[in-house]
Amino acid sequence: MGRYFCKLRGEKVYLSPINVDDIELYTRWINNLSTSVPLGQAPQLFSLARERETLEHLSSEGHNFAIVDRSSDSLLGNCGLRKLNQIHGTAEVGIFIGEEKRRGKGYGTEALQLLAAFGFKVLNLHNIMLRVVSFNARAIRCYEKVGFREFGRRSGAFLINGKRYDDVYMQLLQTEFRSPLLDEELPA
Repeated sequence: MGRYFCKLRGEKVYLSPINVDDIELYTRWINNLSTSVPLGQAPQLFSLARERETLEHLSSEGHNFAIVDRSSDSLLGNCGLRKLNQIHGTAEVGIFIGEEKRRGKGYGTEALQLLAAFGFKVLNLHNIMLRVVSFNARAIRCYEKVGFREFGRRSGAFLINGKRYDDVYMQLLQTEFRSPLLDEELPA
Protein backbone atom coordinates (compact mmCIF):
# COMPACT_ATOMS: atom_id res chain seq x y z
CA MET A 1 0.00 0.00 0.00
CA GLY A 2 1.33 3.42 -0.94
CA ARG A 3 2.39 6.13 1.45
CA TYR A 4 1.16 8.92 -0.82
CA PHE A 5 -1.81 9.22 -3.17
CA CYS A 6 -1.59 11.48 -6.20
CA LYS A 7 -4.33 14.08 -6.28
CA LEU A 8 -2.62 16.65 -8.53
CA ARG A 9 0.20 15.62 -10.89
CA GLY A 10 2.96 17.80 -12.33
CA GLU A 11 6.16 16.88 -14.15
CA LYS A 12 8.47 16.88 -11.10
CA VAL A 13 6.05 16.61 -8.20
CA TYR A 14 2.60 15.51 -7.28
CA LEU A 15 0.38 16.69 -4.46
CA SER A 16 -1.00 14.07 -2.11
CA PRO A 17 -3.10 14.10 1.03
CA ILE A 18 -0.82 14.67 4.04
CA ASN A 19 0.35 11.48 5.74
CA VAL A 20 0.40 11.90 9.53
CA ASP A 21 2.97 9.08 9.72
CA ASP A 22 5.56 11.60 8.43
CA ILE A 23 5.53 13.25 11.85
CA GLU A 24 9.24 12.76 12.61
CA LEU A 25 10.34 14.29 9.30
CA TYR A 26 8.02 17.28 9.70
CA THR A 27 9.18 17.76 13.30
CA ARG A 28 12.83 17.76 12.18
CA TRP A 29 12.07 20.27 9.41
CA ILE A 30 10.06 22.73 11.52
CA ASN A 31 12.69 22.74 14.27
CA ASN A 32 15.42 23.59 11.73
CA LEU A 33 15.97 27.37 11.67
CA SER A 34 16.38 27.38 7.86
CA THR A 35 12.72 26.30 7.68
CA SER A 36 11.23 27.91 10.78
CA VAL A 37 12.66 31.44 10.39
CA PRO A 38 11.05 32.16 6.97
CA LEU A 39 7.78 30.64 8.21
CA GLY A 40 7.79 32.91 11.26
CA GLN A 41 7.98 29.90 13.60
CA ALA A 42 11.57 30.29 14.91
CA PRO A 43 10.66 31.19 18.53
CA GLN A 44 8.45 28.11 18.91
CA LEU A 45 9.47 24.58 19.87
CA PHE A 46 7.70 21.74 18.11
CA SER A 47 7.57 18.42 19.94
CA LEU A 48 6.38 15.24 18.25
CA ALA A 49 3.06 15.61 20.08
CA ARG A 50 2.56 19.21 18.93
CA GLU A 51 3.49 18.39 15.35
CA ARG A 52 1.16 15.36 15.34
CA GLU A 53 -1.70 17.66 16.37
CA THR A 54 -0.78 20.09 13.58
CA LEU A 55 -0.55 17.33 10.95
CA GLU A 56 -3.83 15.76 12.06
CA HIS A 57 -5.54 19.14 11.73
CA LEU A 58 -3.96 19.84 8.29
CA SER A 59 -4.81 16.36 7.00
CA SER A 60 -8.44 16.49 8.09
CA GLU A 61 -9.45 20.04 7.22
CA GLY A 62 -9.08 22.37 4.28
CA HIS A 63 -7.06 21.76 1.14
CA ASN A 64 -3.60 20.84 2.42
CA PHE A 65 -1.21 18.63 0.51
CA ALA A 66 2.10 16.84 0.86
CA ILE A 67 4.54 17.77 -1.92
CA VAL A 68 6.02 14.53 -3.24
CA ASP A 69 8.93 14.03 -5.66
CA ARG A 70 7.57 11.97 -8.58
CA SER A 71 10.90 10.29 -9.34
CA SER A 72 11.47 8.93 -5.82
CA ASP A 73 8.07 9.16 -4.08
CA SER A 74 9.84 11.08 -1.31
CA LEU A 75 8.27 13.83 0.74
CA LEU A 76 9.60 17.33 0.00
CA GLY A 77 7.30 19.58 2.05
CA ASN A 78 3.71 20.71 2.04
CA CYS A 79 1.38 23.37 0.71
CA GLY A 80 -2.22 24.33 1.12
CA LEU A 81 -5.05 26.73 0.63
CA ARG A 82 -6.25 28.24 3.89
CA LYS A 83 -8.87 30.75 4.96
CA LEU A 84 -10.94 29.64 2.00
CA ASN A 85 -14.01 31.80 1.40
CA GLN A 86 -16.23 30.16 -1.22
CA ILE A 87 -18.68 33.06 -1.28
CA HIS A 88 -16.06 35.65 -2.21
CA GLY A 89 -13.70 33.25 -4.00
CA THR A 90 -10.63 34.00 -1.89
CA ALA A 91 -7.97 31.95 -0.15
CA GLU A 92 -4.48 32.24 1.30
CA VAL A 93 -1.65 29.93 0.35
CA GLY A 94 1.11 28.46 2.46
CA ILE A 95 4.03 26.39 1.18
CA PHE A 96 7.45 25.13 2.22
CA ILE A 97 10.11 22.72 1.03
CA GLY A 98 11.57 21.04 4.11
CA GLU A 99 14.81 19.55 2.81
CA GLU A 100 17.39 22.32 2.36
CA LYS A 101 19.20 20.49 -0.45
CA ARG A 102 15.95 20.24 -2.43
CA ARG A 103 15.23 23.98 -2.35
CA GLY A 104 15.86 26.10 -5.43
CA LYS A 105 15.25 23.18 -7.81
CA GLY A 106 11.76 24.14 -9.04
CA TYR A 107 9.77 21.78 -6.81
CA GLY A 108 8.09 24.60 -4.89
CA THR A 109 7.29 26.52 -8.07
CA GLU A 110 5.58 23.52 -9.65
CA ALA A 111 3.75 22.64 -6.42
CA LEU A 112 2.45 26.21 -6.20
CA GLN A 113 1.38 26.12 -9.86
CA LEU A 114 -0.56 22.91 -9.18
CA LEU A 115 -2.15 24.42 -6.09
CA ALA A 116 -3.15 27.59 -7.98
CA ALA A 117 -4.56 25.53 -10.86
CA PHE A 118 -6.61 23.53 -8.35
CA GLY A 119 -7.79 26.71 -6.63
CA PHE A 120 -8.83 28.47 -9.82
CA LYS A 121 -10.00 25.56 -11.99
CA VAL A 122 -11.61 23.27 -9.41
CA LEU A 123 -12.50 25.44 -6.41
CA ASN A 124 -13.45 28.41 -8.65
CA LEU A 125 -11.44 30.93 -6.65
CA HIS A 126 -10.98 34.50 -7.84
CA ASN A 127 -8.02 35.63 -5.70
CA ILE A 128 -5.24 33.72 -3.93
CA MET A 129 -2.91 35.68 -1.68
CA LEU A 130 0.12 35.01 0.46
CA ARG A 131 2.44 36.72 2.90
CA VAL A 132 6.23 36.43 2.78
CA VAL A 133 8.99 38.13 4.76
CA SER A 134 11.03 40.55 2.64
CA PHE A 135 14.39 38.80 3.29
CA ASN A 136 13.11 35.59 1.67
CA ALA A 137 14.22 36.46 -1.88
CA ARG A 138 14.17 32.82 -3.07
CA ALA A 139 10.51 32.44 -2.11
CA ILE A 140 9.59 35.79 -3.68
CA ARG A 141 11.21 34.71 -6.98
CA CYS A 142 9.25 31.44 -6.83
CA TYR A 143 5.97 33.27 -6.27
CA GLU A 144 6.67 35.71 -9.09
CA LYS A 145 7.38 32.80 -11.50
CA VAL A 146 3.90 31.48 -10.75
CA GLY A 147 2.40 34.93 -11.38
CA PHE A 148 1.98 36.39 -7.91
CA ARG A 149 2.47 40.15 -7.68
CA GLU A 150 3.11 42.34 -4.66
CA PHE A 151 0.15 44.46 -3.65
CA GLY A 152 1.31 45.81 -0.31
CA ARG A 153 3.69 45.73 2.64
CA ARG A 154 3.50 45.93 6.36
CA SER A 155 6.65 47.81 7.29
CA GLY A 156 8.95 46.32 9.91
CA ALA A 157 6.44 43.67 10.94
CA PHE A 158 9.03 40.90 11.35
CA LEU A 159 11.86 41.18 13.88
CA ILE A 160 14.74 38.69 13.89
CA ASN A 161 18.36 39.00 14.96
CA GLY A 162 17.89 42.67 15.89
CA LYS A 163 16.63 43.70 12.43
CA ARG A 164 13.16 44.49 11.16
CA TYR A 165 11.83 43.23 7.85
CA ASP A 166 8.64 43.93 5.96
CA ASP A 167 5.80 41.50 5.50
CA VAL A 168 5.21 41.42 1.74
CA TYR A 169 1.67 40.68 0.56
CA MET A 170 1.30 39.08 -2.86
CA GLN A 171 -1.73 37.95 -4.84
CA LEU A 172 -2.66 36.05 -7.97
CA LEU A 173 -5.98 36.59 -9.73
CA GLN A 174 -7.80 33.90 -11.68
CA THR A 175 -7.97 36.22 -14.70
CA GLU A 176 -4.15 36.49 -14.72
CA PHE A 177 -3.34 32.80 -14.19
CA ARG A 178 -2.29 30.92 -17.31
CA SER A 179 -1.37 27.27 -16.99
CA PRO A 180 -2.27 24.05 -18.80
CA LEU A 181 -1.92 22.12 -15.52
CA LEU A 182 -4.95 19.94 -14.78
CA ASP A 183 -6.50 20.67 -18.20
CA GLU A 184 -6.17 17.03 -19.30
CA GLU A 185 -8.03 15.84 -16.21
CA LEU A 186 -10.84 18.42 -16.36
CA PRO A 187 -13.64 18.87 -18.88
CA ALA A 188 -12.75 21.31 -21.69
